[in-house]
Amino acid sequence: MIAAARATAAGTARFHTRHAAAVVADHVRRLGDLSLSSVGLGSYLAPPDDATDARYEAAVARSLALGVNVVDAAIVYRNQRSERAIGRALRVAAAAGVARDEIVVATKAGFLGFDGHRPPDPRAYFQRAIVDAGLAGWDEIAAGCHCLAPRFLVDQLARSRANLGVETIDIYYLHNPETQLDDVDRATLLSRMRSGFEVLERARADGAIARYGVATWFGFRALPDARPHLDLAELVALARQVGGDRHGFEVVQVPLNRTMPEAAEAPTQAGRSLLAAARDLGLYVMSSASIMQGKLAPDPAAARAALDWTRTRPGLGTALVGTSSAEHVEHNAAVFRR
Repeated sequence: MIAAARATAAGTARFHTRHAAAVVADHVRRLGDLSLSSVGLGSYLAPPDDATDARYEAAVARSLALGVNVVDAAIVYRNQRSERAIGRALRVAAAAGVARDEIVVATKAGFLGFDGHRPPDPRAYFQRAIVDAGLAGWDEIAAGCHCLAPRFLVDQLARSRANLGVETIDIYYLHNPETQLDDVDRATLLSRMRSGFEVLERARADGAIARYGVATWFGFRALPDARPHLDLAELVALARQVGGDRHGFEVVQVPLNRTMPEAAEAPTQAGRSLLAAARDLGLYVMSSASIMQGKLAPDPAAARAALDWTRTRPGLGTALVGTSSAEHVEHNAAVFRR
């Protein structure tokens, strides 16, 4: 069952109006005309099993009840099971009165992944599912695990929409494209990203996605002379070449926490921080690893302090926290609830 529409200005405003009396003033952030929560729910960690699926569904439900309307995934997270758990949670939410247009749904593509479980011979699986299926050749796969080939991205997008049960994905990221630099030079990477942006601009025109971006681990934290470095202005220029002045490249995702402060503090972008450069370029920033995948959270008080440090960095839009625990959702919500 595909849920109609996407996040809208009216829908996201309606969501936050219902929660306005319970949250602090700076909780609502703006992505164009959308209203996003300052904390979002990620879905990267935990085993790919039924019990974890159920916990993620409960975590999504509790997040929505507490005022979080940003949910983030990737097709490779937990072998597609995170997307599918989120899809089920969205259907339950709709039945409970939380409309699709109130929720910002994000996911990613780029890494080769599995379907439900890890096969005994991953390379043989990729040969059948990707190469033999005509989605990409081995010469288009970098580091043995990453692909930006147009046919592959089209396939991944269709799978993600089906997994999530949505007509339109609100934010669609190219996932850690700097991985390609393990195998190819920068010019080849930029050529592949341009082709990827062309796919995403067509998907945006067709209504399959609303906007797109780049989610990185090293790319926006590395200094300009480092191999994995990505130049944000260069990527915006690439998007403008493909999509014109009204291109859909609007969001970036980067790790940010007290032990990984580079996005807020390091001069990685022509002498400026990633957050400063994104602000000047009109891009929304989401942080991953906002509490360092739980390593900064030995107890609820420490988790809240670490999350609030990230959430309040000037220029940050939404701080994502991956958890399949409804109890941890409660703890995290303490940073923005009165």
